[in-house]
Amino acid sequence: MGRGLKFAQIGKSPEGARAFPISHNKKMLVLASASPRRRELLAQAGFTFSVAPAAIPEDPMPGESPIAYVVRLAREKAQAVYSQLSAQDNDDDSLLVLGADTTVVAPNGEILGKPSDPADAARMLRLLSGATHQVLTGVALVAQGGVETAAEVTHVTMLTLSEEEIAAFIATGEPADKAGAYAIQGRAARWIPRVHGCYFNVVGLPLALVSSMIEGTLRRFEKTTSPIPETAAASSI
Repeated sequence: MGRGLKFAQIGKSPEGARAFPISHNKKMLVLASASPRRRELLAQAGFTFSVAPAAIPEDPMPGESPIAYVVRLAREKAQAVYSQLSAQDNDDDSLLVLGADTTVVAPNGEILGKPSDPADAARMLRLLSGATHQVLTGVALVAQGGVETAAEVTHVTMLTLSEEEIAAFIATGEPADKAGAYAIQGRAARWIPRVHGCYFNVVGLPLALVSSMIEGTLRRFEKTTSPIPETAAASSI
């Protein structure tokens, strides 16, 4: 981080989170997600933020690729929250909204969202069993100057599951609200021998990518709002 940066606590931060650097106008980071896993990861990375979940339709468009799908949802979530919050506060130049969406892509190319019922969860787990699949997260950062988007892809290998293992896993209730019917940080961890790429992406938020995006935006904001140093002004006379 650059010199001369100020620090501010923003809202009610998760325990252990620290303030992130901002410029003369306070830059408020808002996470446009209700996911507790994303909140924990963003706090783990050291950012202070508030949470404002976005409610948008999450169905894929016809012919939409998995990467285009998650990036679109991340952008729509961030833009919806940014519009809502900026309408409530005229000081929208202080607002920085982070949106994210994670999905699982089966080896056959099918986008796997959250299962609709236990039978759908079993179907998804059979697709992933004994093969390598992809986990994609789209990320969007919206500020007054526009929107920046990116995506992370991680390859995850799952062991072959028996029907008994699938049934027992579904009976725990854990797959019900998870994309692809599993969470790598949950009971399914014992079936995942190999992860190629960002582990945190599989949990729900690619921390290195997100941190670089936030810090890059803050640096650009610092450059555009910093006053001209006195030494520079004097040398130009």
